Amino acid sequence: MTIQLTDTSLTPSTLEKTFIPADYEDTLYRQWENSDLFAADPQKKGTPYSIMFPPPNVTGTLHLGHALTFTLQDILIRWQREKGANVLWQPGTDHAGIATQMVVERALDQEGIDRKTLGRPGFIDRVWEWKNEYGGTIIRQLRRLGASADWTRERFTMDEGLSRAVRKVFVQLHREGLIYRDRRLVNWDPVFRSAISDLEVENKETKGSMWHIRYPLENGGTITIATTRPETMLGDVAVAVNPDDNRYTTLIGQNIILPMTGRLIPVIADEHSDPEKGTGAVKITPAHDFNDFEVGKRHDLPSPTILDEGACIWLDEIQAELCEHDGVSDLAFVRSLAGLHRDEARKKIVTQLETMGWLEKIEPHTLQIPTAERGGAIVEPRLTLQWYCDAPRLAQPAVDAVKNGKMVFEPRQWENTFFAWMRDLQPWCISRQLWWGHQIPAWYGSDGKTYVAETEEEAQKQAGDSVTLTRDEDVLDTWFSSALWPFTTLGWPDKTETLEFYYPTSTLVTGFDIIFFWVSRMMMMGLHFMGDVPFRKILIHGLVRDEKGQKMSKSRGNGIDPLDLITEYGADATRLAIAAGAGLGRDIKLGRGRVEEHRAFITKLWNASRFLQMNGVEPEPSFTPSAVQSTLGRWILEEARKAINQADAALEASRFDEYTRCCYGFVWNIFCDWFVEFSKPVFRSDGAEADELRATAAYVLGIILHMMHPVIPFVTGALWQKLGYEGAFGIDSWPELPKIAGAEDAADEVNWVIRLISDVRTIRAEMNVPPSQKAPLLLRDASEKTIVRSRQWQAAIDQMARASEIAPLTGEPPKMAAQLILDEATIFLPLEGIIDLEAEKARLIKEISRLENEIGKIEKKLSNENFVVRAKPDIVQENRDRLQSFQQELNKQKTALGRIS
Repeated sequence: MTIQLTDTSLTPSTLEKTFIPADYEDTLYRQWENSDLFAADPQKKGTPYSIMFPPPNVTGTLHLGHALTFTLQDILIRWQREKGANVLWQPGTDHAGIATQMVVERALDQEGIDRKTLGRPGFIDRVWEWKNEYGGTIIRQLRRLGASADWTRERFTMDEGLSRAVRKVFVQLHREGLIYRDRRLVNWDPVFRSAISDLEVENKETKGSMWHIRYPLENGGTITIATTRPETMLGDVAVAVNPDDNRYTTLIGQNIILPMTGRLIPVIADEHSDPEKGTGAVKITPAHDFNDFEVGKRHDLPSPTILDEGACIWLDEIQAELCEHDGVSDLAFVRSLAGLHRDEARKKIVTQLETMGWLEKIEPHTLQIPTAERGGAIVEPRLTLQWYCDAPRLAQPAVDAVKNGKMVFEPRQWENTFFAWMRDLQPWCISRQLWWGHQIPAWYGSDGKTYVAETEEEAQKQAGDSVTLTRDEDVLDTWFSSALWPFTTLGWPDKTETLEFYYPTSTLVTGFDIIFFWVSRMMMMGLHFMGDVPFRKILIHGLVRDEKGQKMSKSRGNGIDPLDLITEYGADATRLAIAAGAGLGRDIKLGRGRVEEHRAFITKLWNASRFLQMNGVEPEPSFTPSAVQSTLGRWILEEARKAINQADAALEASRFDEYTRCCYGFVWNIFCDWFVEFSKPVFRSDGAEADELRATAAYVLGIILHMMHPVIPFVTGALWQKLGYEGAFGIDSWPELPKIAGAEDAADEVNWVIRLISDVRTIRAEMNVPPSQKAPLLLRDASEKTIVRSRQWQAAIDQMARASEIAPLTGEPPKMAAQLILDEATIFLPLEGIIDLEAEKARLIKEISRLENEIGKIEKKLSNENFVVRAKPDIVQENRDRLQSFQQELNKQKTALGRIS
């Protein structure tokens, strides 16, 4: 497929002095999109290769986590597209229930409008208005990153097709007994008044208090419990002690009179109580603590709720007990708590306990407070009636598929994490008390029955005309619809050609934090409804950290907006820096400095291309690699062949860092630093050799553009067109190069020259020989082959090693000379008259002493256990890095001293 030019700025022409990304990015992207480069078509040739977007929230804007995930996906997609695969990169966004509802509610607040005043239909209309106006932000930003998805297939988890699929799945799972209602403990957001998932809860370390409260025993005496939540004691149903705690053995089975309420509660033995924490005795409040809920189930305890939807005191479920124990209980006081927010109730209860003499002491205590990620409310464990999915039953086929290799995690160690999560699965709470989302397809009849159906008409048919139906107001957890993403986006429940061709998908690229919430659930649903895994490979990447390895956060002020990086350095440099750090399962260190370093690579590639263009290098359609005669030409073709194979193998293994490293090394170190430099004298001449080398240079540069297109698509696309290359680019164009006859001999010869020049440069740098000062190179014990090579490559050696000549040594070696060994030959670099050897020796000795002193100080610091334990990790790492740097420099200085001693 050849891209049709739509902009004259990209027709073949002289390259500008500087590559300015902004001059090309938008133009190139529009070309690609308009030419259907990204379009998927199951009727086209090629093996299917598909990746699903991890759908970003429709409320979202591009952050570095997105930049990482989508850069890696785009590299794989562009690589496979070049390899001739029939590629689908399925885009879309998630409706993000609570996040979107929060954004729209805030907008309404600014208008002075209350959601409830609008009513549900009116509010939903406003959300759709917001989505249509602002919901495409992150999609536009992904285009700026260069993401080559098939945007014509973009889906939204609330579009009609996916909504129909969600209803069908719910109804079928309910019919199979895999969806049901139950009263269990959930994470409750008291501001949104909805259940939320574990992923939407952040534990924040907070300084609080531990209250030690004496509970009176029915038969006399007291037992002291320690709690961080005295306000929930109204719902206590037991006090638990460890069965092996000798302090409380005789109390097990006795009753306690719960202060203020007068209710009798038992002392029970349960290993949940830790003798080493607090007093070793804990109050059990099943309706307001996840651990207590499990204790309550084990001991068949009641579970009264004493906090309402807004986290205010609610006495309805203990009202009867209060009346029953009137006279024993402080009935008036307890009733005065009704309706108070938990924080205010806590203060009043503590004061009352102190007045009654039950408060023993208060200690400062650091605790983890569960906080809603959206909105920041303190999350309350709450016992409510919700809809659940039987995840434990659905999980086994997914576990089996990973065990038998039908799905593979990379890195493989994440499989152990996956298995551990699957072993501890709890029923999945799938209902949310929101308005925005997929409304649960369940209706409650006036006959007291529940009817589950895909439409109200079907539900009414089930119930009969005489029954009045009221629809369940809750919506489904966002993760429910996204669990269906791999097959619903392809047309399910309809049997579409796209679904048949691209499912199962090839690779899923995602972070480790949603293996449980999203990845495992897609596995369950895909296997259950499609009878096959949703993807073959699950590629887990790390986090993006700053250049020192610290987690990025607002409080540290070390966060970076990827759009700022793209604006300042270009999308290619941003992508290249990300990919270069993306080792398997390893966190990525990224900062402006690293992106700037990789922009230098883009500049190097552009400048080399411009130099070649200025020296008459242009694509030669009839060029045949196997016909190349020159040693330099055969060498660079062999190096290109090896680079292609290494890059391909690295991408096959999902080693993005290895891919960029081999591309970087070939382009910068081999092509630019050696091939282009070696070619300069040839380019200054005329004749067949120069023509062949120009054609070879153009051919290898074309290979580079194809090979690096997946990671730096814009500069490679610009160079392909501006330099006048013909044929496909970006599709069916991954380079292939057979082994060239005579490549080994050519490689042996050119690599000899490279080693010679490199070693001489190293000596000159160590000896502080000025670049302007040329010096002879004298060969001793050199073979005839070495002498011939030195003559053939003399022009390059003179220029690049700053040699005045290279010749066999006659007579005794010079007294004041540095020397190196290259294969069988000893090479002398006379230094007399070029540098002051005694002064240089003194300088080296002084520098060695300084470095040894610095190394000693750092080693002493790092051997101090207190420093290593107490200092900030980044300070410790900084010292380790400095030690390594000093040690490397010391070795260099000692080597230099050895050369002249």
